[in-house]
Amino acid sequence: MSGNHALVFGASGINGWAITNAILEGYPDEKTFSKVTALTNRPLSRGTAQWPASEKLQIVSGLDLLTSKGQEGLEAEMKESIRGIETVTHVYFFAYIMNPDPEKEISINVNLLDRAVKAVDHLAPNLKFVILPTGTKAYGVHLLDKFPFTPPLAESLDRIPEPYASQMFYYNQIDYLASASKGKNWKYAEVIPDMVVGFVPNNNIYCLAQTLATYLSLYAAVEGKGAECAFPGNEKSWVIKSNDSSQDLVAKFAIYASLHPEITHGERYNVADNAVPNSWSNKWPIICEYFGLKGTPPPAGSSGPQPGKYIEDHISEWKRLEVEMGLQTGRVGNERSFGGFQYFIMTMFDFDRDLDMSKAHKAWGSSKEETDVRGAWWKAFDRFRRAKIIP
Repeated sequence: MSGNHALVFGASGINGWAITNAILEGYPDEKTFSKVTALTNRPLSRGTAQWPASEKLQIVSGLDLLTSKGQEGLEAEMKESIRGIETVTHVYFFAYIMNPDPEKEISINVNLLDRAVKAVDHLAPNLKFVILPTGTKAYGVHLLDKFPFTPPLAESLDRIPEPYASQMFYYNQIDYLASASKGKNWKYAEVIPDMVVGFVPNNNIYCLAQTLATYLSLYAAVEGKGAECAFPGNEKSWVIKSNDSSQDLVAKFAIYASLHPEITHGERYNVADNAVPNSWSNKWPIICEYFGLKGTPPPAGSSGPQPGKYIEDHISEWKRLEVEMGLQTGRVGNERSFGGFQYFIMTMFDFDRDLDMSKAHKAWGSSKEETDVRGAWWKAFDRFRRAKIIP
């Protein structure tokens, strides 16, 4: 064993889960990591998480990075609760707290990162690398009609213009790592996925695969196998080009980047399933096929049923499915089922935002992996099915 110890912040989220899973499945090989510690906010068992059984795994829940006990209190808690904290070599920081006020969001998330990095730096003398994920908001995709760039989106692009740049916490986090790493033995890199496709063991409002999995499972049960299911976006969003980012590909590239600091230190990398962009017009029929449905374009000048509204209108049928199929409960019809995210991704994103993958693929070299719609979406649906979240 190499002795490498991965510490994953936000391990129950879509990307943190995948980092943990990839290491436990032996990526890049069985000997690279001897231990992985998964930090989760809410309690999580290995069985619920669907992670492989492994002596390498340690799950620690309830660690509060923003504890009122301050930095010393946090470090004392980490020494007490994380077995082998002094052996940590690689940090994968996927913790995030959303706040609608940009100024507060920046302050909170920079503070999260600062406390985590300082604590590990103090407690783990052999720290080698920190991975930070951002996303295509760094390119301004969330600005919609004010989107400032012409795709393909390359890492060499400037930051988005003001006043928006000062409202983007990603930049503050990256600037923090650039400063904090000076004079240290550890290095860092930024990974930039677009819409991440994957499984989460706990409810997650930003997991589109979970939204569509529950919606299309219910739609097939109500309307019948073989029924047509119209795309819930519009005619413009139906054809725009983008690159999905499978959680497995994001995880594998992040791990690879963390193991090759001579190439990746201080760099930023787009991470996506394929160098060739895709569109909903190709993806939607394949997604629906998994559930025995026929995915069709949106009606002219309109859109198909909205998943959140459809589930709300058929909540009794979903509850019946939960009982009949022995499914987990609490996945729909609550504050952690956020239809607004799905609408944003599938309707409001009605412009091309495809990524330039050349830099990441060059860095990845002969280890490069790609996947397709089935490899990303169907694998996520299989995982939700195994977890008894969908029938």
